[in-house]
Amino acid sequence: MMTTDTPPLVSLQAPKDVSIDELETSLSSIWQSYSNNDDGLAATRATTFTFIVYEPEGTQQLLTALGFYSGPIDGIAGPRTTAAIKAAQKAYGLEVTGKSNPQLLTKLQEAFAQAIEEGKLTSSDQKSLQPYPSDLEGAGLADAIAAVNPCRIITLCPTTGEDEGVSAQVSAYCPINKRTQQTLICCEYVTLRGTAAALDRIGGMISELVISELPKYIWWKASPEPDYGLFKRLAAQSDSIIFDSSTFMAPQTDLIRIGEMLEQNMPIADLNWGRLAAWQELTAEAFDAPERRSAIEEIDKVTIDYEKGNPAQALMFLGWVASRLKWLPVAYTSEGGDYDIRRVTFMSPDKRTIEAELAGVPIADAGDVAGDLISIKLSSTNLQADCCTVLCSETTGCMRMEASGGAQSCRIQQVTSLADQNTEQLLGQQLRRWGRDHLYGESMDLTYKILKLVSS
Repeated sequence: MMTTDTPPLVSLQAPKDVSIDELETSLSSIWQSYSNNDDGLAATRATTFTFIVYEPEGTQQLLTALGFYSGPIDGIAGPRTTAAIKAAQKAYGLEVTGKSNPQLLTKLQEAFAQAIEEGKLTSSDQKSLQPYPSDLEGAGLADAIAAVNPCRIITLCPTTGEDEGVSAQVSAYCPINKRTQQTLICCEYVTLRGTAAALDRIGGMISELVISELPKYIWWKASPEPDYGLFKRLAAQSDSIIFDSSTFMAPQTDLIRIGEMLEQNMPIADLNWGRLAAWQELTAEAFDAPERRSAIEEIDKVTIDYEKGNPAQALMFLGWVASRLKWLPVAYTSEGGDYDIRRVTFMSPDKRTIEAELAGVPIADAGDVAGDLISIKLSSTNLQADCCTVLCSETTGCMRMEASGGAQSCRIQQVTSLADQNTEQLLGQQLRRWGRDHLYGESMDLTYKILKLVSS
C-alpha cells in the first residue's frame, strides 16, 4: 500500500477557481511566486509525465464542498477519499463502508442543495462546513504518485444537467522529500468540470495542457467510448490508456470495444488484468515439474468460478489459457440461471475439443472488486493424465470444485492474499510501466474472439 510510507505534502496552492482561458498563466504564476521566497526555498513544477483522469463520479467534489474531504480533487479513490466517505456515511446515518454508492451520492447531493439554499455556500464555493482531518487515514494515491514522480494531474469531471460551459481549478502540492537542496519539486493539479459536450468542446485546450515531450497517461474511469470526440483526441496523443474492467457496467460489450481498440494498435492497459497475476503464476507453476509438462496437452476441461456480477476476470483468464495453449474458440453460449453459466468450446491444434464453463457464484459478502476469481479447475477426460489442477482463493475456498468430485487426483493450491493488487497499487505500478504488455494483448485477442462468437 502506498499510504503509511508516503511523505507529507506541502500545499503550495490550495484549489483555486480560475478562468479556463488563463489556466497556464495561473499555473505559471504559482511557480513565479515561489521562485524566490524570503526563506530561500524555491519550488519547481513537475517534469515527469502528465496524468489525465476522466472521473464521471461526482462524490469527491461533493465531499470537498461539504467539508469532509480536503485533498486535491483528482478522481482517485485512495485512502484519504475513503476516510472522507466514512465520515460522511457516519454523519448521514448510513452504513459505514468507505465505498461510494447511490445512497451516499443522493445524500451528498441533498446536503449540497440544502447548504446552497441556506446560504452556507454557493455552487462554486469550496468552503468547509465542518472540520475534517485530511490525514485521518493517510495520504491519497495522488499524493503517493506526486511523492514518487511529481507530475501534472488533469482531472475531467463530466456533470449532468444544462451545459453551462466548463469551470476550472488549479492547485499544487509538493512532497517534502522531493527536493534538491532548497528546491521543492511539485505536482500540479488541474480540475475541469462541465457536461460531456462542454468538455468535448474544449478538447483542443485540454490537449494543450498536456506537457509536451513527456509521457502521457489517461485513466478513463468509465466504459470505453471510442466514438466520443474527447476520448478520441486524448487517446490519439496518449502513451497508455488505462481502464479497470471490474467497473464496466456492460462487461461483454465493453471488452469487445477494448478488443477492437487493441486491433487498431491503441496502447490499452487494464488494471483488472493485473489482478490475475497470482492466478497465472500458480497455473504456470503447476506444470513446471518435468513429469507434468507433457500432461498440459491433455487438458480438455476448464471450470472457472467468479463472484457473480462481472465476468471480465474469468473471460480474460480463459483468454490467457487459450492463448498459451493455442486453442481456437469455436462456440460460446450463455445459459443464465442462478450461476449465470457460460460455456465456451475450443479446438486445439491437434483437433481435440476443449470445453470451458464459467460460473458466476452468488456471494453474500462480495469483495471490493466486482467479479473477483474464486476458483479454477483444469482437468481432462483422459483419466490417466496427470493434469488436474485446482486453484482457490483464500477467502472463499474450493467447495464447489471439491463437491464436483472426479476420478482424477488433483493438485490443489490456494492463491495467497491479493491485498497488493488493489486499484491504488495497480495504478501506481501502471504509471511506472513503459511500453505495451504483449501478454495482455495476446490474451485479449483470444477473449475478443470468444466474445465475437455471440454476434457471429
